[in-house]
Amino acid sequence: MLIALSVRNIVLIDQLDLALDAGMTVLTGETGAGKSILLDALTLALGGRGDASLVRKGEESGQVVAVLQLDSTHPARAVLRDNAIPDDEDIILRRVQFADGRTRAFVNDQPVSANLLRKVGSQVVEIHGQHDDRALVDSATHRVALDAFGGHEALAAAVRDAWQVYTDADDALREQEALVAEAREREDYARHTVEELSDLAAEPGEEEELTTRRHDLMQIEKSASEVTEIDEILNGPSAPSITLAALLRRLARKADTGTELFRPIVDSLDETLSALDRTGEALETLKQQMAYDPGELEGVEERLFALRAAARKHQVLCDELPEVLERYQSELETLQSGETRLEALREAREAAYSDYISGSHDLSKARSNAAGALSDAVEQELPDLKLASARFIVDHQTDPERVSAHGFDQIAFHVQTNPGTSAGPLLKVASGGELSRFLLALKVVLADRASAPVLIFDEIDTGVGGAVADAIGRRLRRLADRVQVLSVTHAPQVAARAGRHLLIEKQAVEEGAFVRTHVKPLDPAQRREEVARMLAGATVTAEARAAAKKLLSEVG
Repeated sequence: MLIALSVRNIVLIDQLDLALDAGMTVLTGETGAGKSILLDALTLALGGRGDASLVRKGEESGQVVAVLQLDSTHPARAVLRDNAIPDDEDIILRRVQFADGRTRAFVNDQPVSANLLRKVGSQVVEIHGQHDDRALVDSATHRVALDAFGGHEALAAAVRDAWQVYTDADDALREQEALVAEAREREDYARHTVEELSDLAAEPGEEEELTTRRHDLMQIEKSASEVTEIDEILNGPSAPSITLAALLRRLARKADTGTELFRPIVDSLDETLSALDRTGEALETLKQQMAYDPGELEGVEERLFALRAAARKHQVLCDELPEVLERYQSELETLQSGETRLEALREAREAAYSDYISGSHDLSKARSNAAGALSDAVEQELPDLKLASARFIVDHQTDPERVSAHGFDQIAFHVQTNPGTSAGPLLKVASGGELSRFLLALKVVLADRASAPVLIFDEIDTGVGGAVADAIGRRLRRLADRVQVLSVTHAPQVAARAGRHLLIEKQAVEEGAFVRTHVKPLDPAQRREEVARMLAGATVTAEARAAAKKLLSEVG
């Protein structure tokens, strides 16, 4: 409920602190006293549109604070928690309006957007009047009201969940279809690439090995003539080893006959021949090392060219070619597995759609039954509200092709105000006075199932007679048994039904320096006087006071 309202420097209100009670409270006062100003101030605190003209003349800013007391399970608390705003105790909505047009919004002293303030406020307080259509203009409101009246919110929630599962499945299917379509477009190229790179069979590090081998083979090829020349010198017909060996034998024979003169030469020649033998062995080893297939260099160069050509084609390094092969193999596997997954996703979507359709049919049937019951319940309230010839119709349109989170029903409240006239949307067919009474009948029927905890009615009794005003007052009192009701009224029959009576009046301050709007609670004697004024008009007579006393005693 709304337990307190504090207003500072809004139009004619310089300072106002108002405590409010549960049940029914009426606000009365003469025309121009400031009732609309008070409602404008409250609307501002609930997230309504700001306006620089609301700021009291001469002030830089105005401020409105509304204090709400809510159950721990109220949806408004969930909104606050979702936005990381503490909600342990009372909820305090505060709005500051600056004279330059700017506004600032706060919830529990945390700065918030006006949209969030409005979202919280709309879940707690509804303001209704002859020209206020906020609670009725959106057909989504009608659907929610019907679901609450029928008591099938759980069924509606199940349909929302089924719709979410279906849309998620549909999104997943569409995403997979796009992937498969893209893979199909690349399939031929991928298969060609896999075949090409599989045949190439590139290995990491292969380019470096081939480059080194190519360098070695080119060095061998370049040095082959020099090796041949060395071989010719050491092993050809003119090889020095043959001549030196013959000389060694002659000198050795002389040395053996006792001629020691040649012994140093013999020893030196022997060492030289041993060195030549070692050189020959080294040459043979070199020849073996340099032995190669003349076609090997060509093969190495062809392989190196093939690797580098493939790398350029795929714009990677040669060492990355195995990764390219793996990627295209994966694409082909994805296409194959993607087709299988595609079929699974199609089946999942069809199953989700079937669950959604089944739940939506059940919900539609429940709504059809509730629509008739709601129409009957509202129409039972209409005769006392001088709408005996009127009809209230819950227009229920069903289109199974229309898939939405709320099922495939469209709900709208229609009325027929007089026999023989066409029925149509409530807001278009009903006049201002009729609209307020239809609204009141709806609220009486829906109060314990589809209503904000605070209902404010702004002069919904305007233009009606005593019997109808009394019927309105009785229904407001019935509403007050389940929700907090505040009613701005000019009807004494309505005022007499309230549990608390507030008088709105203008006060002159400091000998006419300025005028302000003042609100004061009335005690029983003051209340009788105010009801008498409402009955009599400008001059309150003894008869009016007696009538007021009787009226208050009858409804008390």
